[in-house]
Amino acid sequence: MLKIHVLPLGDCQTNCYIVHEENSTDCLIIDPGYEPEIISSYLEEKGLTPEAILLTHCHFDHVGAVKDLAAQYDCKVFLDKKELAMPPMLTNGPLYYTDGYGDGDTLTLAGIPIQVLETPGHTPGSVCLIMEDTLFSGDTLFAGSCGRTDLPCGDARAMRDSLRRLAALSENYRVCPGHGPSSTLNREKKTNPYL
Repeated sequence: MLKIHVLPLGDCQTNCYIVHEENSTDCLIIDPGYEPEIISSYLEEKGLTPEAILLTHCHFDHVGAVKDLAAQYDCKVFLDKKELAMPPMLTNGPLYYTDGYGDGDTLTLAGIPIQVLETPGHTPGSVCLIMEDTLFSGDTLFAGSCGRTDLPCGDARAMRDSLRRLAALSENYRVCPGHGPSSTLNREKKTNPYL
């Protein structure tokens, strides 16, 4: 069974997720946007060691702690390479990563099967990550809303297509977004005006 810890960090209260199997000390970090020392203290407290950092997209508020954590734990960092097209002012400088992933990729990291869905719109390489019964939706889908598309490299038409793609998923995933509270996909299909 998947254990999910959420740390809302920084001025933007970006949700950093720490994910692991119930009886495992190996974990994944999703979108460590700020405050690497808080994340590493939490990992130490829980006795967890990250095998990889996974990025749903690369705006500064989702990647700010990546370099420090990758150096500290010598772990891999995954992103969709379409994110490399974004201007450095949006990504807090050059992006640090070790591996790329893209639509339809399936990985197993920290003993967890991961399915990658490309969901562009908020950024060119935004992805959602499916792990067991959970959809980590980044800034594509929020509880009651969706990500903005008015920043450089945003694309409203691509966002509509991505939201349609999520709406077509048949399973009622738990939705863990980049900001704000969690939800379920069924709830969002019924109540979210963007879905």
